[in-house]
Amino acid sequence: MKVQHVLLCALLTVTSLVASVNASAEDGRVIEVVTFKLKPGVSPSDFSAIDKAVEREQVSKQPGFVSRESAHGAGNEWLVIVHWRSTQDADASMASFEKAPSAAKFMSKIDASTMVMKRYQK
Repeated sequence: MKVQHVLLCALLTVTSLVASVNASAEDGRVIEVVTFKLKPGVSPSDFSAIDKAVEREQVSKQPGFVSRESAHGAGNEWLVIVHWRSTQDADASMASFEKAPSAAKFMSKIDASTMVMKRYQK
């Protein structure tokens, strides 16, 4: 009985370690940070609905997507942070973004000359 208990404890420990490793692989190893300004005349409240639509209809459906958040700041500046499982997932999303109908409306409201995108690795 004691041997079975030790084996069960060992099995549970290994299972827990494997689950922990798998969870960390899923938690967004790539952080994408994008900043830009809205075009003159575009209000943050109007753009917010467009931003939510692009998240719901495009970004969140991409392979490797983990999470996304956005916020507006002073001077019509906007911040978007997206977590991806890998750089390959982030790259693939960018390629599909250019073709997405919701992305066209999103891009039409921002001043593309102010857009800066950076990626960071965990």
